[in-house]
Amino acid sequence: MGRANRVQYSRWDGTQVGFDFDATDIFGEITDDLLYHGDINAALRRMMQEGFDSDNGERMKGLREMMDELRRKRRETLESNDLGGIYDEIAKDLRDVVEAERQAIDELAQEARDSGDARRQELTEQVAAERHMSLDLMSQDLAGMVRDLQNHDFTSSEAREKFEELVEKLREQLMQQYVDQMSGAVENMTPEDMARMKDMFAELNHMLEQRQRGEEPDFDGFMEKFGDFFPENPQNLDELLEIMAARMAAAQAMMNSMTPEQRAQLQALSDQLLEDMDLRWQMDQLGQNLAQAFPDLNWNRRYEFSGDEPLNMADANQMLQQLGDIDQLENLLKGAANPGALAEVDLDRARELLGDDAARSLEQMAELSRRLEESGLVENKEGKLELTPRGIRQLGQNALDELFNKLDMDKAGQHEIARIGVGHERDHSTKPYEFGDPFNLDIGRTVRNAIFRSGAGTPVQLTPEDFEVERTEHLVRSSTVLMVDLSLSMPMRGNFLPAKKVTMALHALITSKYPRDYLGLVGFSRSAEELKAEQLPEVSWDFDYGTNMHEGFMIARRLLAKQSGTKQIIMITDGEPTAHVMPNGQIFFDYPTRPETRDATLRQVMLCTKEDIVINTFMLDPNPYLSEFVEKMSQLNGGRAFFTTPENLGDYVLVDFLNNKREMLRGRRAG
Repeated sequence: MGRANRVQYSRWDGTQVGFDFDATDIFGEITDDLLYHGDINAALRRMMQEGFDSDNGERMKGLREMMDELRRKRRETLESNDLGGIYDEIAKDLRDVVEAERQAIDELAQEARDSGDARRQELTEQVAAERHMSLDLMSQDLAGMVRDLQNHDFTSSEAREKFEELVEKLREQLMQQYVDQMSGAVENMTPEDMARMKDMFAELNHMLEQRQRGEEPDFDGFMEKFGDFFPENPQNLDELLEIMAARMAAAQAMMNSMTPEQRAQLQALSDQLLEDMDLRWQMDQLGQNLAQAFPDLNWNRRYEFSGDEPLNMADANQMLQQLGDIDQLENLLKGAANPGALAEVDLDRARELLGDDAARSLEQMAELSRRLEESGLVENKEGKLELTPRGIRQLGQNALDELFNKLDMDKAGQHEIARIGVGHERDHSTKPYEFGDPFNLDIGRTVRNAIFRSGAGTPVQLTPEDFEVERTEHLVRSSTVLMVDLSLSMPMRGNFLPAKKVTMALHALITSKYPRDYLGLVGFSRSAEELKAEQLPEVSWDFDYGTNMHEGFMIARRLLAKQSGTKQIIMITDGEPTAHVMPNGQIFFDYPTRPETRDATLRQVMLCTKEDIVINTFMLDPNPYLSEFVEKMSQLNGGRAFFTTPENLGDYVLVDFLNNKREMLRGRRAG
């Protein structure tokens, strides 16, 4: 970018302005995306692309919105301006000088004629004819006009001064390409200033050569001598070189964007005005060195201007610099694979291009990863974010909270209450507090932990790490296996995300409220497999057809055989059985359902029945084949069938599970 300001991030202390999104807000925003795709890094990238609105109505702008704004600015700039105005303005100014000189010549000849002095008239007309001829024979290209006028014997002192001012202005504008627009370093440039700028370019080339040889250049010494050329105040050689590279890339882009004729004219004019060949060589050498050092600046870029608003050279320099900043910022935003990549954004320049809200959003985004890490929800492993156990619990809790918020609490019979319910009893042991645990704080052990950590003295400062809570034991234990359909039809019909949410919510409910209960997880499509709790966030559908309930029941039976208490299978599916495991271990699949697949699946149902495993099925597709099969399964097993939709699946599953727990508790109390 044109300015090399970089943002230095410091640890959040609560005093900084602008960071209103906490880790919980962020995690809640990406929950659905994370559950659906199973990738925390991809979910963050999509949130960065889209942005989000907080509960208090504050908007974090998305990168896509910002890139659209940058593209709009670029389009408006190109469609409203004419780069050829550089050439036209210079040509017009030179023609004005010539016209002023011709007018002065004619006025001088007229004065001689009016004088009545024949000799004076003869001599003056001779001089006037010679000077008119000199103007008539003058080259028509810009460089030639400047050269010829420099050698012209001006009649008009006013025209000569006007020409000298024009030459000085053009020289300054040409040099301005390499000096920031805000700098006064090239204003009223003298030959001594030109020599000093030549020395500056030479020193920059020397420092680049030193770096290539592995030597350490004297950056501080350079800034002491030439710092006035760099109002951006670079703090190191890298920032200095980046500034110069951006300026030279913008100058090259202006040349690339001209027509061949305009480009040749401007190049010749530059050579004419900057006639010091050593200066030109140093500038060209620096340009080549910087192009090698900063290839990502796209030195070959050009712009198609199509407007009719003419630009002078100074405006064109500034506009090309801005277009380069737009390109660089857009590319950075486009390539930001994670929030940390946005730390490279020049926030001051982003604010100039996009406004305060966008700059604030970029600053917030750059903090996302750090804030999630500090909250303990994610951890960075070799540059990739991964969910921590706490993050997995929070993900399940988010899903559970969402489902509970939809329920009629009175009807469900479940409320958040301050006292311990009848379902638990103390077992007189304690454990460190974990997120989701009932907050039955053991005061003595908690205070002791704080003293051991910080030493004796008052007041005793408690931290969450000091908390120790009482263990509780369920009076009634149940063992559940949740079988989730992961076949391709689930996402195609919009059923996958609701099923995934139910899985996470049920896991969160059991681990937090019923920690002695068992929950096994089985995913099934063409084949089936056991799922571990730590895998849940990344679980996704299979890109395959097939619904292998047969193998799912086999795995569920194996898992439940190791457990005690009441046993049940909760199955969520949108299709009838279309696959089973053959005696040789191979998977057989066919659609529609074959009799052998149906029979093999029902045999597993009967084995579940013999082992006192109840099967409750939640159907997401009311097709008659699935309904008929589930009804048959219920007759054999005694379990229940629920015909539901993606919208109320969670309600059905949670209410049924909680009602079963209540019935079990009532039965225990009655006994």
